Amino acid sequence: MNRDDPEGAIADAAKTCSNWGRWGEDDRIGTLNYLTAEKRTEGAALVRRGDSFSLSLPFDMNGPQKGWRRRTNPVHTMLDTGTDAAAGLQNFPHGIGGADDVIAMPLQCSTQWDGLGHIFDHGRAWNGRDAGTTVTSEGDLVTGIEHMAAHVAGRAVLLDVGRVVGGGELPDGFAITETHLVATAEAHGVAVGRGDIVLVRTGQLARAKRDGWGDYAGGPAPGLSFTTAEWLHRSEIAAIATDTWGFEVRPNEFTEAFQPLHQVVIPHIGLLVGEMWDLEALADDCARDGVHEFWLSAAPLPVTGAVGSPVNPIAVK
Repeated sequence: MNRDDPEGAIADAAKTCSNWGRWGEDDRIGTLNYLTAEKRTEGAALVRRGDSFSLSLPFDMNGPQKGWRRRTNPVHTMLDTGTDAAAGLQNFPHGIGGADDVIAMPLQCSTQWDGLGHIFDHGRAWNGRDAGTTVTSEGDLVTGIEHMAAHVAGRAVLLDVGRVVGGGELPDGFAITETHLVATAEAHGVAVGRGDIVLVRTGQLARAKRDGWGDYAGGPAPGLSFTTAEWLHRSEIAAIATDTWGFEVRPNEFTEAFQPLHQVVIPHIGLLVGEMWDLEALADDCARDGVHEFWLSAAPLPVTGAVGSPVNPIAVK
């Protein structure tokens, strides 16, 4: 990999890892095609104890966002309250009262999925479509995240690279390679393959929760190396999520680049990518019982035409 030639590296990886046409010209869900009914049955059989773990951060004003590209933390506003009811302001009969609320937030401000319309490569969206006619001011007209809403549930694997490689947490700027991923899977005694949902823990979120958000949103971070593109393609996983803001290592591995791995895995591989997942409680449990595979349900909100979605992933062991 020539660190001074991101254009060339991206072009080479895009060619090598392309899934364009693999599931037909009308495909809307990319690598979720690997997550079949058989894979869901396999995943459901992993539920033994019935213990469940939410992998979501709280959606509130205390989140990591600092306003980059108008991304803000969620704003929660009450429309009706117990105060209104107690004051007799609701005008309901026979003493009934209630509360209502509203939330305003960017769809990718906290625990979330990147949809297939989120990233383009030289004006091309997933499956080679023209970005300009695929995602307009009306939203993603073809691969809106609503098409994925019924699919994201199945066998998941936690690769706790932070523990296995870093002794707990990886430092910012640490590039996770295929070698690290494979070694972590071997250390956990799990296999990773077609149709799996892979969760990669770096430990950066644990650090941010302990020390404060700092530059968590958009700053230096451990993450996947650009060189993992071929592994992500070859392994035929259905989706991947990390505990970091941007999934890939930051600063990126080229002298001048911005999220080059995104530029390959989303528009070319068609991979569903999750970010800012809170894997801490799950990772602690996996470390205790030695079981790093489980059932995961992580459906995006079916927001028509959205290119991302908040999610409350639930892992069940």
